[in-house]
Amino acid sequence: MGQKVVLITGGSRGIGAACVRRFAADGCRVVINYRGSRGQAEALAAQVGGLALQADVADPVQVQDMVDNVLDKFCQLDILVCNAGISQQKLFGDLTDADWRRMFAVNVDGVFHSIRAVLPHFIHRKAGRIVTVSSMWGQVGGSCEAAYSASKAAVIGLTKALAKELGPSGITVNCVAPGVIDTEMNARLDAGTLAALAEETPLGTIGTPEDVAQSVCFLASDAARFITGQVLAPNGGLVI
Repeated sequence: MGQKVVLITGGSRGIGAACVRRFAADGCRVVINYRGSRGQAEALAAQVGGLALQADVADPVQVQDMVDNVLDKFCQLDILVCNAGISQQKLFGDLTDADWRRMFAVNVDGVFHSIRAVLPHFIHRKAGRIVTVSSMWGQVGGSCEAAYSASKAAVIGLTKALAKELGPSGITVNCVAPGVIDTEMNARLDAGTLAALAEETPLGTIGTPEDVAQSVCFLASDAARFITGQVLAPNGGLVI
């Protein structure tokens, strides 16, 4: 078999883009999924010799079309990274039905749609690596982030269940649960808040997208062949 092919949802920015660069540096053919950031996705694809494909992971038809496109082009898919996600800070009493449904549509349904689309290929080959991206708030919950925390906890539960179900088919399913990471998603936090979070973190700093990408790539690598159903938490010790 030639180069491994990896599909990364939400791959145009932040943690996803760091994963794209890391997998490309490791010699993989990288498919960059994006929803709205076409310019960034195509520029990144040009940098790494990858392929940018548009799809809203909340839409099962778009996801299936994307995966079919990947398989038509490369005739194989080895690794799926379910990274696409959204966040929102609101008091629980202020959450609308639309807020809740969109959060789960992207963060949970998006993972479901993506894994379901690649699974027949993985099962046929008796091989495959699936890495989901949760959050430390999916492990311990975050004030004013009830919907986000609930959706990311669901990702952890799905990961563990699928690890048991898909293990006999030679497929590993693991999760990365980052702590506070310097991404656009956290850009809403002011400098004082970020400094306080860094001070609260035992290692004394917040993380980078590259820190998370290293964890994702490890779980997708041959070095992690006997690891499944686990949650790896690059969080600097903030949650132990």
